[in-house]
Amino acid sequence: MLGEGPWEEGEDADDMWLKMATCVRKVASEVLGVSTGGKQEGKDTWWWNDEVKRAIKEKKKCFKCLHLDKSAANIEGYKLVKRAAKRAVSVAKAKAYDDRMARIRERKTRDINQIKCIKDGMDRLLVNDDEIKGRWREYFDKLFNGENEGTTFELDDSFDDTNRRFVRRFQEAEIGEALKRMKGGKAMGPDGIPLRCGDA
Repeated sequence: MLGEGPWEEGEDADDMWLKMATCVRKVASEVLGVSTGGKQEGKDTWWWNDEVKRAIKEKKKCFKCLHLDKSAANIEGYKLVKRAAKRAVSVAKAKAYDDRMARIRERKTRDINQIKCIKDGMDRLLVNDDEIKGRWREYFDKLFNGENEGTTFELDDSFDDTNRRFVRRFQEAEIGEALKRMKGGKAMGPDGIPLRCGDA
C-alpha cells in the first residue's frame, strides 16, 4: 500500500484523504476480492411435497422461456403457472403446519395411561399397564398419606376403594392438636356442630 503512490505531506487534507481512501479500496479489492452482495437466506422447504416440487419446477421452466422470449403467450403462460405454483405452495404449507400442530397438541394431551414404562420403589422397570397403575397408586398413597403408621380414622362407606387411597387420613394427634387450638364461644359451622362438642 505504501508503494501505491507518493504521500506528500504538504497537500490539502481532503486530497490526501481521497488518495488514501482510493488506495485502501484498491488494495482491499485486490487482496480480499469483491462480493456481489449479501447472501440470501435459504428458503424454508421442509414442508414441500411432490406436487409443490413439480409446480416450482414448471414455474422455473416457464420463467426461463419468458426470459428468452417475452412474447404474449409466454407472459400469459408464466402467469398461469405462477398462480398454480402459489396455490400448491399455500395448500401444502397449510397442511404441513396443521399436521405439526396436531402432533404437538396430541403430545400435550398424553396422560398417565400412555406411559409405557416406569420404575418401582426398588428401581425395577415396570412395563405392564396394571403394574404401572399400581405403582402410581402406591406413589400417591405414600404422597398423601405419608409413611406414619399411627392410628387413623376410617372414612365412611361413601368413598370407594380408589378414592379412599388418595384421601389423607387424619391422625388422632392432629385432631387433638387442632382441638387444643380452638377457641370457645364461637358460632357453629354450616353442619350445626359447635367447635367444641362439650360446649353444647
